[in-house]
Amino acid sequence: MILGIDVGGTHTDAVLLDGRKVVKKVKVLTNPEDLGSSLLEVTRELLEAVSPGEVTRAVLSTTISTNAIVQNKVSPVGMILANGPGIPPSLLAIDENSQFVSGYMSHRGIPVTPVNGREVEEVAGKLQIKGIEQVGIVSKFSSRNPRLELDIEKAAGSRFRHVSLGHRMSGNLNYPRRIATTFLNAATWEIFRQFVDVINAFMDSFEEKFPIYILKADGGTLEINQSVKYPAQTILSGPAASIMGILSLSDCGEDAIALDIGGTTTDIALFADGVPLLEPQGVTIEKHKTLIRGLRTKPIGVGGDSAVRYEQGSFVIGPERLGPAAAFGGPGPTPTDAIIVLGLAATGDRKKAEETLKPLAERAGLSLEAAAEEIFNGACRLISAAVSEMIEAVNNKPVYTIHELLEGRILKPKILHVVGGPAEAMAPRIGEILDCTVSIPPNAEVANAIGAALSRTTTELTVLADTEKQTLTFVEEGIQIPISSTFSREEARELCLDHLKKRALSFGAREEDLEMEITEDQSFNMIRGFTMTGRNIRIKAQVKPGLMADFGKGGPG
Repeated sequence: MILGIDVGGTHTDAVLLDGRKVVKKVKVLTNPEDLGSSLLEVTRELLEAVSPGEVTRAVLSTTISTNAIVQNKVSPVGMILANGPGIPPSLLAIDENSQFVSGYMSHRGIPVTPVNGREVEEVAGKLQIKGIEQVGIVSKFSSRNPRLELDIEKAAGSRFRHVSLGHRMSGNLNYPRRIATTFLNAATWEIFRQFVDVINAFMDSFEEKFPIYILKADGGTLEINQSVKYPAQTILSGPAASIMGILSLSDCGEDAIALDIGGTTTDIALFADGVPLLEPQGVTIEKHKTLIRGLRTKPIGVGGDSAVRYEQGSFVIGPERLGPAAAFGGPGPTPTDAIIVLGLAATGDRKKAEETLKPLAERAGLSLEAAAEEIFNGACRLISAAVSEMIEAVNNKPVYTIHELLEGRILKPKILHVVGGPAEAMAPRIGEILDCTVSIPPNAEVANAIGAALSRTTTELTVLADTEKQTLTFVEEGIQIPISSTFSREEARELCLDHLKKRALSFGAREEDLEMEITEDQSFNMIRGFTMTGRNIRIKAQVKPGLMADFGKGGPG
């Protein structure tokens, strides 16, 4: 048995799966002030149908990190940065708590200027006096050699509750993105740690335990206690859950559009030959460009519970959500109320839906039904326009999927997969506007929870070998080992895959889910004068995002 739980902005959805069969599904309103309580409520309901001893694992998709960033409810963070020459500090500082120290590593990972321990101690003391408890440490080219960041951490001492190190966030180059990623990791650490503590305390109440995982932005999972080190990886896990849900429930074998229509927002994603698109450099959230690997999605502020008003001769839908639809006791008109008035959904209190739409209809000079039709079509048009914009934006750049770069690929989706509460009502109209065949999978209203439940553990690892220096670095782990001057590219590949397997297993992966692949394989000769002095070898590998090995497509029934 597997538990899948998706903590969304409006509802928390949960499923209990026996193989691919949905044994039970639960939907409750999310408590935005206490996401843990919503999660525990649905878990208790699911466990009424089965004993904890029968559960093999639970996977959570949570908005806690995303919401903390969007609502600016994050911890103050001190950033200690060793930027060296090049980009001026004014372009790198996150805020007034960004401090710059000496120390520089060359692009090959060779130390040029060492860390000044006394300088670091002084900077750390200033941050401590300001009451800062979370710190991020980032040096330029730390993905080539983490030594400076480790030295700064040592010099800063144990003054802080938590320290996030830039080289552990990603093995990719891009100093500004590494700073942003490390900052967000440190900023969300405290609130995410508290969330995990709540989950662990709940689990302690059971005699028979089961492992718990968190869904990441790339559609992969991470064991919950390991996730405390990398809370930034859980940013945008909600949209990832909807994509994985569609993958698990639908036959995705061609270019397609995926929509998750919720109460507050609609998340849009695209598939190329049935494979989700990936953000090649990293996701962006609240203007922070990061190195966090994530599935490519586009959220828009239109959902079933979006507030509707009449202004300057037209209906305005969203982006605000003031509460549930009036038909469910909410404060005002929404697209869901229009859907109920039109008879497209037999749910809620139709009389309340009619009463809330009547004043709008009168202001617009329309009948109740005509006003409902206009609101409904308006919401569908807004979603369709956003889809078209995303397709155009994707087709103007190289297409990256979770597996590969598709050179010169132009997406021409003709299939529209739709999940979420309003899916059945809105999908036909959106499909008509976009000229797409519509697919609404079974259990579409809890697709995110199913997608989370069936996703496998993923991770990446980067190996850098410099045969002239005779060192090899496992970048994301901050480990360096000696190698011989004759160390080969083939040896680097073998070591990378071997350590990737160990890393994935430590993150909670199952042996049968370890579908590993090399995603980057480069080797450059280093020349001094007219003589080759060594090789610079760079190998990057991943455990592919996807569904667990024993769960194919087609959907739990």
